[in-house]
Amino acid sequence: MANKPFNFKQFTVAQERCAMKIGTDGVLLGAWVSIENSPQSILDIGAGTGVISLQLAQRSLAETIDAIEIDNDAYEQCTENFENSPWADRLFCYHASIQEFVSEIEETYDLIISNPPFYSENFKSENSARDIARFTDALPFDHLAISASHLLSENGTFAVILPKKEETHFIEIAAKSNLFPKRICTVKGTPTSEEKRSLLEFTFQKNNPSLETLVLETKRHLYTKEYRDLVKDFYLKM
Repeated sequence: MANKPFNFKQFTVAQERCAMKIGTDGVLLGAWVSIENSPQSILDIGAGTGVISLQLAQRSLAETIDAIEIDNDAYEQCTENFENSPWADRLFCYHASIQEFVSEIEETYDLIISNPPFYSENFKSENSARDIARFTDALPFDHLAISASHLLSENGTFAVILPKKEETHFIEIAAKSNLFPKRICTVKGTPTSEEKRSLLEFTFQKNNPSLETLVLETKRHLYTKEYRDLVKDFYLKM
C-alpha cells in the first residue's frame, strides 16, 4: 500500500521512490501553518514527496513555491509530483543540501517550512535513504535554524513539526539565530495519550507565543472535529 500513489482531494502524490511515505506529520504541518499574511514566496526544506509544498500551493496564492531535497530518488519523485499537479507553474524543486542552497541563493522567503529528520538516537537501519530522511545528522537542527534565519524575510514565518521531547531544545537553538516562537501546538493521538508532536511557528519578533493543543482521535478512527476541520480540504475521507 505504501508504494501506491496517495490521492488527495485536489492532487495526487506518487511515493514509491521516496524513503519516507505520506504520513500524518507532513500533512498536519501543511494544513496547520498560518498563511494569514499571504506569503508570496515559500520554501520547503527537505521536501520528500513534495506533499507540504503541494498543500501550500492549494491553500495560498504564493507566486513562488520552492522545495529542496537532497536524496536523488526523492528529488526526482518530488519534481514529477509538482509537474503533475494543477500548480506546476508555481512549484520548483532543487536537488541540493540546505547548506548548498543557502550559499547560492540571495532571495528571501515569506514562509519557510520543514518536516525535518529527527531521530537522533544512535541507531541506523539498513535503508540508507530512510536514514537520511529520518536522522538529525543529515540535517542538524542548528543548520536548519541558521539556514532559515538567512533565508527568511524580515516579517516572514518559519514553521516546523518535531517530537514533543525536542521542542524546548529546538526553541533554544532557534533563539541563537534570532528566531522566536509565535505559535506552539502540541499534538496528541487521543485525549489520554502523551503529547507526541509539536507544531511550531517562529518569527524574528519576540512574542508571547500562543499555545494550542490538537487531539487527533477520540478513539481509534473516530477523529475529532478540530482535526477533521484542519485536514478536510485534503483527505478524501474527511
